[in-house]
Amino acid sequence: MAHTSANHGHDAHDHGHHDQESMKTFGFWLFLITDVILFGTLFATYIVLRGNTNAGPTPEELFQMPGIIAETFILLTSSFTSGLAVLAMHRGNKQQLLGWLAVTALLGAAFITLEVMEFVHMVNEGATITTSAFLSAFYTLVGTHGLHVSLGLVWMIGLMLQLRKRGITPVTKRKVENLSLYWHFLDVVWIFVLTVVYLMGVM
Repeated sequence: MAHTSANHGHDAHDHGHHDQESMKTFGFWLFLITDVILFGTLFATYIVLRGNTNAGPTPEELFQMPGIIAETFILLTSSFTSGLAVLAMHRGNKQQLLGWLAVTALLGAAFITLEVMEFVHMVNEGATITTSAFLSAFYTLVGTHGLHVSLGLVWMIGLMLQLRKRGITPVTKRKVENLSLYWHFLDVVWIFVLTVVYLMGVM
């Protein structure tokens, strides 16, 4: 009888833990929805203001497409490697999971480095955030995406340390899945940035 009640208590604990993880995942989805609204607003603002160059530099004069294509390739590859990390996790392979997360983090860092170099080049050309409404909208939109990638990197490094210490548990599993979802989301946002800001800018 005591054995049955112990089992029952253990099942209840597991069920409660599972419910807690589900709630946290639901909370994360809500966060992503607010992010969609944020980026939607920034895109709408950019589209309205992109013609207001205030006699300053235009997108055609500023955007260096080879660098942008490199950034896109790097970010798309990092999305693929984050998917491989999730597959390794489902196979229970901690080393491969950590390896693919490390590759994803390096690619993310390379993306941010290129973006910072692009911003520095533009500022040196006299195209600062205060030069025109177009540039204010540009730096806000692209910079917000870059900030999200940077936060994702900090999260990824913290999660790698946690995985190294605790291994693959229901908690770390949820965190890896949420992180991968977040990373894919940033990839989709970047495709919109590439199309709306860069490609439409130089065309």
